[in-house]
Amino acid sequence: MYNWIVANKEVLSVIASLGSLVIWLVYAQLLYLGFRRQRRPRLIINRGRNKDIDALCLISNMSAESLFIEYIIAELETSEGTITMDVTDFEQEYEEGDEEQGEGPSPKTTKPSNVSDNTRQGPIKPGDFFHIGTFSELIQRLARDEGIRMRGTVPQGDLEFTRLTLRLIGIYGPEDMPIGAERSFDLKRDNGRYALIPASWNTKRLSSYWHRHKLRKNVEKLNATNFSSASSFRHVNREEDIDNRRAAERASKE
Repeated sequence: MYNWIVANKEVLSVIASLGSLVIWLVYAQLLYLGFRRQRRPRLIINRGRNKDIDALCLISNMSAESLFIEYIIAELETSEGTITMDVTDFEQEYEEGDEEQGEGPSPKTTKPSNVSDNTRQGPIKPGDFFHIGTFSELIQRLARDEGIRMRGTVPQGDLEFTRLTLRLIGIYGPEDMPIGAERSFDLKRDNGRYALIPASWNTKRLSSYWHRHKLRKNVEKLNATNFSSASSFRHVNREEDIDNRRAAERASKE
């Protein structure tokens, strides 16, 4: 045995060196994966308290470091177009009957006690969370901004709400480029109410280089234009539309 080892010592030395290299490569890979896991930002958008449209919209920070929320963008898809709004800041409270009378919001008479009473912008500690109100409140806010007449949480007429998407833009720790998160919820009408169904099982993470570059451009645009809301919603005069449709039907029969 000894003579065989002496005769093949060069081959055994190469094998031992290759084995040591493989072990170090595996160890380095494990260290890199652990470091990458700790440095990876992670935001979660989910439902809380309920599972329907009256559920709270929860935002959780599951990252290893604090994350600063800069923008919260809500996007409501309807059968007549899309409504997009910056919901980072709180809406002034409406008095009862303002929606029917077409009046603007009636501001509260008492002054807010701190900054967090006015805006949701700010840092979230690791493992912490907060809510931005219920999904029904978000939908009603977007509908009011577009002048859509509502009956509770359901739009009047033939208009249908199809999907609500929430998009977060923030800064993670000491990094310069923004990161983001996005999740969509399908809206299905059932017995005069909307059911809230997550379009995917998880929150989409927007943290790749391409996503961060695109988010930075979006932030620059939002800051430059003082963005509040935008819309591709198509307002339709329902009575006029019905009359035109009936006239077309009569003409086709003649």
